[in-house]
Amino acid sequence: MLKEFKEFAMRGNVLDMAVGIIIGAAFGTIVKSLVDDVIMPPIGLLLGGVDFTDFFITLSGGDYATLAAAKEAGAVTLNYGAFINTIISFLIVAFAVFLLIKQMNRVIKKEEAAPAAPPAPPREEVLLEEIRDILKNQK
Repeated sequence: MLKEFKEFAMRGNVLDMAVGIIIGAAFGTIVKSLVDDVIMPPIGLLLGGVDFTDFFITLSGGDYATLAAAKEAGAVTLNYGAFINTIISFLIVAFAVFLLIKQMNRVIKKEEAAPAAPPAPPREEVLLEEIRDILKNQK
């Protein structure tokens, strides 16, 4: 059973999938930072200096200036600003994957479009052509 598991785990597809998952997780972290630290601050500035993470509705009553203050007080909140950040992150990831797949398809099409060189004629045929040409020139 251990041998079968080792064969399964060492198969190329499983290793490729593991590498893809690890790189995908790292890419997700990069996208989260891009959205939270680069994209959302200018959008918040355009909206009057508002931070999307502070867009929330308090369900348990009370008025809090920030989400952190509401959580510290133990208030139940509906965090729609965090949801907006998540949607923007998803759209960025989806667009990046779209561009990646589009480029991969372009490369694959170029490889398929390149015509293969015709195969060389068999040696016997080449020899017969040489004999024909020699006989033709003797006349």
